Amino acid sequence: MVAAKKYKFDKYQVYTEAVQSPEHDARFLKTLYVKLVGRQPVTLREDFCGTHALARAWVDLSKDFKAVGVEIDPEPIKYGKERDKLELPPEKLPRLKVLRRNVLSAGLPKADLICAFNFSYFCFHSRALLLQYFKRVRSSLNRDGFFILDIFGGTQHGAPSCDTKRLPGMRYEFEQEFFDPISNSTRFYLNFYPRGQKARKRAFSYDWRMWSIPEVRDVLIDAGFKTTKVYWEGTARDGRGSGLYHPREKGESCQVWTAYIVAIP
Repeated sequence: MVAAKKYKFDKYQVYTEAVQSPEHDARFLKTLYVKLVGRQPVTLREDFCGTHALARAWVDLSKDFKAVGVEIDPEPIKYGKERDKLELPPEKLPRLKVLRRNVLSAGLPKADLICAFNFSYFCFHSRALLLQYFKRVRSSLNRDGFFILDIFGGTQHGAPSCDTKRLPGMRYEFEQEFFDPISNSTRFYLNFYPRGQKARKRAFSYDWRMWSIPEVRDVLIDAGFKTTKVYWEGTARDGRGSGLYHPREKGESCQVWTAYIVAIP
């Protein structure tokens, strides 16, 4: 009798499955750019890119698209480059570059679209650092370019909480350890529980400041952006988020909400 092959836990793969949709996001960004600008984009810069799954999906979307990922941590960069060779044909690899740089660095590559997803800019706890980052982004946009960030909040996140979801063969938790209402500082963890395997608690940890939509919009204007738009997630019939986002000036008070902010120079 042949022994069953032992399941190898891949934290970056399950992270992608749990909290990312790179192919969907790439199509969304392309469609949004065409709608707002009236032509096809070419270059995407993915800040705080981690394993640069979105940048990889972007170059795979069109033979004309180019992408740059910016990340300071060498471990996910190395993992992502291994995935590049597995998921992209050789002729597409030259259109994808990854830089081990701080997003606050001067002289980063210019792009039609710059994004900061997975709430990554929440790592900036001070307004001064957030403003510095937004100014760097503003100076890196091509003509007709724009900057897009995601953001989340809701009454659930004003106190410790734990949101559990399921994947095939696994469940995972988005655990909030604490929330300080004076500083809006908080700490989150991603915990994974593979079926038949040991728990991987705190596989990822996040020391964040919970920024609000009006705060982020104000800092973007101070950084030199002329216009900001909020794309609010709609609600499906089951009461959960629909995954569809539309421009709104008013939202609903929800336990959990997500949105995008588009900043136009």
